[in-house]
Amino acid sequence: MRRLIGFVVLLVLIALVGLIGYSYSGYLVPEQTSITLPVDLDVD
Repeated sequence: MRRLIGFVVLLVLIALVGLIGYSYSGYLVPEQTSITLPVDLDVD
């Protein structure tokens, strides 16, 4: 049972390191676009 728990902990650590590495690689950066909308001001 102790071996199984150790294996699960090892898998969780590997998954965390992989997730951190993937996030720092730049693949999770959202695509940026410029949006311009005209605004009508009601100034009289």
